[in-house]
Amino acid sequence: MSTRKPTGAAVLQPEVTQAITEAVLDELAEQGFGRLSMEAVAKRAGVGKSALYRRWPSKHDMISAVVSEFSVTRAEVEDTGSLRGDLMLTLKALQEWITHPRFSRILPDLVAEGARHPGQAEVMRTSIAIPRRERGEDMLRRAIARGELPEDTDLEMALDLLAAPMYWRLVVRQAPPGPDYLDRLADLMLRALGAKV
Repeated sequence: MSTRKPTGAAVLQPEVTQAITEAVLDELAEQGFGRLSMEAVAKRAGVGKSALYRRWPSKHDMISAVVSEFSVTRAEVEDTGSLRGDLMLTLKALQEWITHPRFSRILPDLVAEGARHPGQAEVMRTSIAIPRRERGEDMLRRAIARGELPEDTDLEMALDLLAAPMYWRLVVRQAPPGPDYLDRLADLMLRALGAKV
């Protein structure tokens, strides 16, 4: 006896979810957070608005989920066995994230939106910043366990140090990184962290 597969609202088709995700990112890049509408996302994705509401209860939930998925997966880097190797992969992933053709237009808008609406800032902090920092903390704790960093390393300050220079240069100053930027930045960070490498 064969069992009947559920249809309709019971099934969220991955290809539809992917089309919606791409539409959200495109709309955010073109229109910004404030002007993005569920109608425009549905139209761009080629679906009805009900397809969006089956996945997320609101525009804010949809944006948070899509941006979180896009951002957090890009913070996952493999363990190379050395702090410098891990740091280089992390910095490369960070650079690719904040210079991504769409996301480079989305990130400044999300920061501005968070400044205007503290509730939105908290959502982005919990769905993007905290998970990304947890991955960075894992990297630093591995380095401490290997004896490459002092046991009393201030992890909060170290995590700020990992992201701040690149964000300042590429997003705030919009200055080109240059061909050896990541190597120079990694060396500077290793010295600042007191790494034994």
